[in-house]
Amino acid sequence: MTLAERIKNARNNMHYTQKDLAELMNVKSTTVSGWELGRNEPSIDTLKKLATKLEVSFDYLAGVEDKNKIRSSDAALTWADLGMPYGGKIPDELKQTYADLAESYFKRHPEMLNKNNK
Repeated sequence: MTLAERIKNARNNMHYTQKDLAELMNVKSTTVSGWELGRNEPSIDTLKKLATKLEVSFDYLAGVEDKNKIRSSDAALTWADLGMPYGGKIPDELKQTYADLAESYFKRHPEMLNKNNK
């Protein structure tokens, strides 16, 4: 994955538009577009600020690690961690329903994604 793709992926995970990110970074939206199209690259200092604003690690954006720490399976709670029924394994027929519920919740409460990582 390229730097441009990692920036776009992290922005989308936060449900920000390019304009939203530009405002957070105090740059023009064309600058964000340029980053995401690979036309230009942010400086190291800007990349650090981007990582903070997008709630990802600097290493993820810089391509040092393959996975976004926030979305990595290592940081995710399992069904068993939550003390849920079905012997700690979610039945296949319920997986999509619970995934949809979780996605809906985190779209409304993105601040909760990193609550335990801060």
